[in-house]
Amino acid sequence: MNEQTPETEKHHHYDEETTANEPTAQPDGEPDRLTLEQALERLDEAEAAMAGHHTEVLRLHADMQNIRRRAEQDVEKAHKYGQEKLVSELLPVIDNLERALQAAEDRDSDLVSALRQGVELTLKSFVDCLRKFNVEALDPVGEPFDPQFHQAIGMLESNTAEPDTVMTVMQKGYTLNGRVLRPAMVMVARAPTGDTDGINVQA
Repeated sequence: MNEQTPETEKHHHYDEETTANEPTAQPDGEPDRLTLEQALERLDEAEAAMAGHHTEVLRLHADMQNIRRRAEQDVEKAHKYGQEKLVSELLPVIDNLERALQAAEDRDSDLVSALRQGVELTLKSFVDCLRKFNVEALDPVGEPFDPQFHQAIGMLESNTAEPDTVMTVMQKGYTLNGRVLRPAMVMVARAPTGDTDGINVQA
């Protein structure tokens, strides 16, 4: 039989106290379950943040596409209509050349004939030059009246022309790449009302 000395009893008592102070182990799986919940929560937060960033990226991409599209349209308009003011200033020159030809039609002298030929060549060269820049004349005699390209300055009763067709062009119009620089000033036909010589001029 072993006898316990006071020192042995003291050491045994110390071991019991140490064992009592150690933390109690949690049931199996409890720490893993809490960690998994936290991980899932953080995953949800990360996915929400990613969704927000994705939406922001899409919005920024759409804004950039719109800005690029507007810039391309502005550049295209600058190329197509950059000469609009210059061409508009040149149209009266064409008008004067055409008036000069009309004034010389009834004169048969050699001098007038030579001048007429010179004016005709100048006018032709001028018109051909403008046509290279997509400037086209509007001379709609016999065509249906179109308010987008024509400006009616009056109406003429006619037994032969269809109503609402252009009978006379008082001044040619012009377009630049399809855009009206100046509408054609025209007289429009209408059905007779009894007075065949009447002219109804509109303001």
